Amino acid sequence: MNLGKVFSNSIFKNNPIFMQMIGLCSVLAISTAVSSAIAMGVAVTFVLICSNAVVSMLRNFIPNNVRIPAFIVVIAAFVTLVEMVLHAYSPAIYNALGIFLPLIVVNCCILGEAEGFAYQNKVIPSIVDGLGTGIGYLLAMLSMALVRELLGHGTLLDMQIFPESYPGIGIFTSPAGAFILLGLLIALYRGIMAKRA
Repeated sequence: MNLGKVFSNSIFKNNPIFMQMIGLCSVLAISTAVSSAIAMGVAVTFVLICSNAVVSMLRNFIPNNVRIPAFIVVIAAFVTLVEMVLHAYSPAIYNALGIFLPLIVVNCCILGEAEGFAYQNKVIPSIVDGLGTGIGYLLAMLSMALVRELLGHGTLLDMQIFPESYPGIGIFTSPAGAFILLGLLIALYRGIMAKRA
């Protein structure tokens, strides 16, 4: 198996947000600030790598009829670890991510990778796939957050970019604006990928 191809396909060809359109709830909710987007992207990447590795290691021992509950238990263990670390060492990020942090457990992106890749492949390719998928998720989340924070608040990473008098474009900070922007970014991404193909 070509690990480079697995890695690049996970980021670009099978991007969980722009191509597969799974795990969208957290992207729409958390992408109002770049700092929150980075934190969520790193958390999801960590959980993807670790859960893919464990699911792949246990794939021959998990009965087919209980595989989804088994995946959820594995994912929940790593999400709990991330929650405890953030709660202890970064309460501001922990509070910013709110309910969406524990909801990583049922994020379709992570469950999809456990079911679609890790359960059918060896450990190293599964880790590479988890890393690539996490980076693809992070890049999609960052692209949303950059536009929303900059145009909505005039800041990036809480640093003022536009003048203090900048009123902000309110639609970018609203849920409706998140849907519109996501639709535009998906169309742009798919157009670029179609031209490259």
